[in-house]
Amino acid sequence: MSEPYFQNIPNYQSKKNEEFMSNAQIEHFKIKLNAWKEQLISDAETTITHIQEDSSKVADINDRATLEEEFSLELRTRDRERKLISKIEKTLHIIELGDYGYCRTCGAEISLMRLEARPTADECIDCKTIAERKEI
Repeated sequence: MSEPYFQNIPNYQSKKNEEFMSNAQIEHFKIKLNAWKEQLISDAETTITHIQEDSSKVADINDRATLEEEFSLELRTRDRERKLISKIEKTLHIIELGDYGYCRTCGAEISLMRLEARPTADECIDCKTIAERKEI
């Protein structure tokens, strides 16, 4: 997977004394998440077309094996992206509930900088760091 597709959308520039998760911020992250989701769906559709078109062109058994390995790698990538689409949809639902931008563990605000880097983040950096240390 290349760089996240939402990187093409400029980061949100908060205004002086703007409240956290203002309507403008919420709209910004909706746009960012939907653009990312649409790009992932488009990539999946391209993969399907690519596999359908290229699978019948190879006669040599070695070339065929190489092609099938490439398809396998591409399908694994698309499976990870399918899971990411699910996470994006979950995040969009959290936005609709009015809970976006707040840590699901401690309730603190997740920094805009973190949300720009990972719009699907549902934990503040402190809680995420603690959770990752527990995994080790």
